Amino acid sequence: MSSVHEVPPATLRRVIAASAIGNFVEWFDFAVYGFLATLIASQFFASEAPGVALLKTFAVFAVAFALRPLGGIVFGALGDRLGRKRILSLTILLMAGSTTLIGLLPTYASIGVLAPALLTAARCLQGFSAGGEYAGACAYLMEHAPREQRAFHGSFVPVSTFSAFACAAVIAYGLETCLSAEAMNAWGWRVPFLVAAPLGLVGLYLRWRMEETPAFRQAMAEGKAHAHSPLGDTLRHHGRTIRNLGLFISLTALSFYMFTTYFATYLQTVGQLSRAEALLVSTVALLFAAAGCPLAGALSDRIGRRRTIGITCLWVMLTVFPAYWLASSGSLSGALLGVLLLAVGALLSGVVTAALLSECFPTRSRYTASAITYNVAYTLFGGTAPLVATWLIELSGSRLAPAFYLVAIALLALIGGMALPETAKISLHEPDTPPLPAPAVQATR
Repeated sequence: MSSVHEVPPATLRRVIAASAIGNFVEWFDFAVYGFLATLIASQFFASEAPGVALLKTFAVFAVAFALRPLGGIVFGALGDRLGRKRILSLTILLMAGSTTLIGLLPTYASIGVLAPALLTAARCLQGFSAGGEYAGACAYLMEHAPREQRAFHGSFVPVSTFSAFACAAVIAYGLETCLSAEAMNAWGWRVPFLVAAPLGLVGLYLRWRMEETPAFRQAMAEGKAHAHSPLGDTLRHHGRTIRNLGLFISLTALSFYMFTTYFATYLQTVGQLSRAEALLVSTVALLFAAAGCPLAGALSDRIGRRRTIGITCLWVMLTVFPAYWLASSGSLSGALLGVLLLAVGALLSGVVTAALLSECFPTRSRYTASAITYNVAYTLFGGTAPLVATWLIELSGSRLAPAFYLVAIALLALIGGMALPETAKISLHEPDTPPLPAPAVQATR
């Protein structure tokens, strides 16, 4: 369908690149932290019990997420008032800087308890800047994409997410295989964090050169951008949508971090694989997920968001127990098959979430509402995933305890997701037009 807002293909490719590179930097750090969790525990936390040090490391991982809703509120409001481009340039600068800082921090052996305090502060800055990144990148890309292919084009944001984790795994795996244990502990663990500096500069350059989105320019022309909804109005007018979408995104957050950050640790501590083997399995699965995202996006554009939500939730509930059983078998091939089962659920939920974040809210409050929804869900269920999973295994003594947790969240996600209207074909250039009532998937305007 042609549109007066149609964006030239060359411009759309640049938009995808600018959106993806910043998102890549954001998730690259979170991936490195998870993949090297056991090493970070030994560098920053003094404890004779490795399990206690690991719990503390994952606690710092979770604390960073507490700042994400605040970052979402601040950057979301600024993005709805000042535009997507400026705020996305700022978030990538903060993210790359704080990531690089972690690679330069002294360890516990050098400065004692100040080391974990500085690590926590750097992680909090990352969490604050990340709060404005993902929802903003999705809005920026979706507001350029043609309505019939929004999920397909938007899928390149989760592609960059999975690619960031794959790249982090490759670097960590290469360091593990090329360096001795002494070198890895002395300086090798710092290398992946320092890589964020040049990546951040490239992303900043790409974003600064981009123009504002057609939807935001239209809102400015109509005088609606500067009449941005205050936070209270956003919650009052879109509270039900925020709740229902947040319930579904809870599964996106949990399945993503179970599959990526936590699973490499699970393969080592429960599956008894070496760190190098666990990273190899994770790398293959992440590349598989990145390759599958555009296919999932095309599927969602074809069948609609609600059907994609239903398929995703059912897939997770049916495959999570076989996945964890295979991963705990101690077999390299079993671990790979198990993680691929989890990968399908993670990529499906990630792709449909990227579309829903922009489709569920009008232009003048899109950045704020989507950032709040996304970051609250990720704070409660994403940032805590490694910590809760490790705690559940310690508490119950069952290596399948994380699978029960994932099934419970999938049920809640199914309830919330199916309460959302169908949004696959709506226009994002009509700021105050509500989504289509379910299940009118074919309706267009």
